[in-house]
Amino acid sequence: MPGPAPQPALPERLSAVLAGLPLRAVACSGGIDSLLLATLAHRQAPKATRIVHAVSPAVPAAATARVRAQAGAEGWALDLVDAGEFSDPDYLANPVDRCFFCKQRLYSTLRQVTAAVDGPVAILSGTNADDLGEYRPGLRAAEALGVRHPYVEAGIDKARIRGMARALGLSFADLPASPCLASRLYTGLAVTPERLRAVERAEDRLRAETGLSVLRCRRRGDLMLIEVEAGEGARIGPGLIACVAAEARAIDPGIRELRLDPRPYAPGRAFRGAR
Repeated sequence: MPGPAPQPALPERLSAVLAGLPLRAVACSGGIDSLLLATLAHRQAPKATRIVHAVSPAVPAAATARVRAQAGAEGWALDLVDAGEFSDPDYLANPVDRCFFCKQRLYSTLRQVTAAVDGPVAILSGTNADDLGEYRPGLRAAEALGVRHPYVEAGIDKARIRGMARALGLSFADLPASPCLASRLYTGLAVTPERLRAVERAEDRLRAETGLSVLRCRRRGDLMLIEVEAGEGARIGPGLIACVAAEARAIDPGIRELRLDPRPYAPGRAFRGAR
C-alpha cells in the first residue's frame, strides 16, 4: 500500500530556526501567518509544540473557529486563554500604541501557561518580514518579553507565507488579512465589548450579503464607516446599509450613523486617526 504523499519541504532557513527551538509555544491568532507557523512547527515536532490562542471580545469568532478547526485536523495541543487585556485600563483607553498593551498581556500569559514545562520554552509569533516596515507597537512588547519571530529570522515575507500554505494545500492559504476587532476603533475611542460586537456583526452581515472579502467597519466617534476597495462601494446599497445599521445599533446604541467611507480601504487607518 502506498504511503502518504510527500509534503513540500520547509524552506531551509525556517526549518533551521524551528529546529533550534527544542520547546516552543506558538501564539496563534487565527490569521494565515500564525496558523501556518503553528502547523509547520507542530508537524516538525508535535511533542515539543504547544499552540495558544487568546479568546476575547477583540478576537473575531471566525478566527477562533479557524484555530479550533485546524487544531482538530492537525492534532494540536491547544490552549485557549484569556490574556486579560480587558482588565487593563491602558488598553481600554485605546491609545495609538494600544497593541503594545495587548501583546504585553498576551505574551505574559503565554509565559505563565508554559511556566510549568521542564525546560525553557520559546514563545513564537507569526510576525513576518513585511511587518517590520509597518507601525506595530506590539513588537516592542515582544522584544521586552523575548518573543521569537521565526519568519523574520528566516527572511520570509507575506507572499512566501501564502506560497507555502498553497503548496501544502492548506484551506487558509488565501485568507484575507483581518486584524483584531479593536483595530476598527479610531485612536482615542475607548474599547468596549459592545462596540466590538457591533463592528463584528456589521462586517459579517455585509460580507455575507456582498461577497466582499476586503471590508472594514471603522468606528469614529458615534459614526461607523464602511471601508471597501476602490470601485466596490456600489455593491452596498442604501437598503443594506439601513438593515446593517439597525442590527449594529441594537448591540451598540451609541452608533448614530452607518455610511460608506468615500475613501478606499487602507490598512491601519484607525491607528493614526483620519488620513
